[in-house]
This record gives sequence, structure tokens and C-alpha cells, in this order.
Amino acid sequence: MNGPTATLSIVPLFLNADPVVKGVLLLLLAASVWSWAVIIDKLWRLGAASRSARDHEARAAAAQSARELLATEARGHSGDPAGLMLSIGWAESIAGQASEAETAGERRDRIERAMRLALNAELRRLEVRLPFLATLGSAAPFIGLFGTVWGIMRSFEGIAAAHNTSLAVVAPGIAEALFATAMGLAAAIPAVVAYNKITVDLGRFAGRMQGLIGRSAGLLSRPPLEA
Repeated sequence: MNGPTATLSIVPLFLNADPVVKGVLLLLLAASVWSWAVIIDKLWRLGAASRSARDHEARAAAAQSARELLATEARGHSGDPAGLMLSIGWAESIAGQASEAETAGERRDRIERAMRLALNAELRRLEVRLPFLATLGSAAPFIGLFGTVWGIMRSFEGIAAAHNTSLAVVAPGIAEALFATAMGLAAAIPAVVAYNKITVDLGRFAGRMQGLIGRSAGLLSRPPLEA
């Protein structure tokens, strides 16, 4: 019993695999490692951005004037997305102060437009490499299936050449083929789960930022800014 167990362990299966199956396994392994790097990076960045948005949202809700809002935002928030968006809104509000022909509604629309452009740029940055997870989630099982089909075909060729259908002859080739399927699923399942979670979290983050834009633009558009 020790012989078959050693033969069917993962490392010997890979080392004795057909070159095509080896290529499939290496491809899936590399894709899986890269997907985990993307997942960890996205969850960390999105988590930090969401926490920052909650903090800014609370401060904006408590502020009663543009002066109050800017005083709370002046303490080292230039590096986070919400702080950058508010800085852009502030700059836009100051840039339009000289225009006396502009109504309060037009001024608010202009500030909101500038802040939404900043938000869209941030969302695009957070979405970078996210399509890779969706592609891997849909393609990896089929790549693994290709390795499985190829491995089974090679097993049948070996059976035909040896004229022997005993389990000892068939099992290594079938195990090698099924290992490719397992690798495909191991790469696809985390990618699909992470893609869905990150997409939902991005939607929540965007919704929170839209609320922050509405509240902040309302404060920043009140003339005069210094009041």
C-alpha cells in the first residue's frame, strides 16, 4: 500500500506528468499566486479607503459651515481618496469665487462635477486588475478541464500500449488528470468569491462617497466661503 500512496502524492504526480499537463498546472499555479496578490492588495486598499470615507463622512455630517468642514479636513488627509476629493472640491469652490454671475446652484453643480470626476478616477484606480479575477474565475476550470481531458487521453494511450487495464496502470494517469481539474477549481473559487466581494464593497464605497460629495458640495457652495 505504501507504493501506490507515494506514487499518487502531489509532487510525484507533477514530476511524472505529461509536459502538456505540467504546463497547465504551472499556468494555473502562477495564475493562482497572482490572483491572491491582487486579492490581498485590493482588499487592503479598499478597506483603507472605506475607513477613510466613513471618517470624512462623519466629519462632514457634523460640520455646519464650509469653514468648519475645512478646519476638520486640514489635518493630514491629503493622501487618502476622500481627503483628496474634498481638497479638489475646496479648490474648485475658491476658483469660482471671483465669478459674480454664477448662481449658488451653478456653483454647487460645478463643485459636485469636479468632486465626481475625482471619485471616478479613484474608482478606476481601485478597479485596476479586478477584471483579471473575473477572467480567472471563469477560465481556470476550463483550463483545468483541458489538462484533465489531455491526461485521460494519455492514460488510455498507455492502457492500449500496455494491454493492461489493472488499477495500478490506470490510477496514476487518472489521478494526474483529476489533479489538473482540482488545480483549476483551486484557482477559480477564490477568484470568484473575491471578485464578488470586492465588487460589492466598491459599490458601497462609491455610494458613501456620493453622499459625502452631496453634503460637502452643499457646504462649499455657500457664499461666502469664509462664513
